[in-house]
Amino acid sequence: MQASLPVIWLACAYLIGSIPFAVVVSKMFGLQDPRSYGSGNPGATNVLRSGNKGAAALTLIGDAAKGWFAVWLSQKLLGTGAVVALTAVMVFLGHLYPIFLKFKGGKGVATAVGVILALQPMLALICLFLWVLTAVIFKMSSLAALVSAVCAPVVFYLGGQFGAWNAQPGATMALVFISLMLIYRHSANISRILNGTESKIGSKK
Repeated sequence: MQASLPVIWLACAYLIGSIPFAVVVSKMFGLQDPRSYGSGNPGATNVLRSGNKGAAALTLIGDAAKGWFAVWLSQKLLGTGAVVALTAVMVFLGHLYPIFLKFKGGKGVATAVGVILALQPMLALICLFLWVLTAVIFKMSSLAALVSAVCAPVVFYLGGQFGAWNAQPGATMALVFISLMLIYRHSANISRILNGTESKIGSKK
């Protein structure tokens, strides 16, 4: 039983990641299903297009919290580097491919932030700074997410090399995987950024 505990926990991490806060919060606020307008993405940025900033903020917090909670709980209960790294991957994949939404989920930015916050709070602050800076300058949430995604594993690795924190190989690989998946999930956004048609933050579609 003890040997199967990590497998059971990883399945739980996936289910935690699968909780669709964008859909749940939208129902709570009496809003349209976020999959029915804008980009069709069940995430905070698309909920913001409804005009309800409170709902968007609550979605953002929920999506980040589930990433943080799964990794934090894994650290407390299991504490092994490999399981924590796999937990980070599984909760993130749960958001991207949630069983509760027929495996059609969000892009994972907020959940990735929550994961990073649990792995290394200082790295989360750096990524948040990069996101805000890019978003303020270019007014594009997708571009801000891509900049943060590319920088996260690089900064994490360099921080470990310079002694700022303990960058375990498993966690580094988990962040590389999450970064690559974020880029993949934003492939359509990358095309629109390049041709100048990407929507701006706060715009309604």
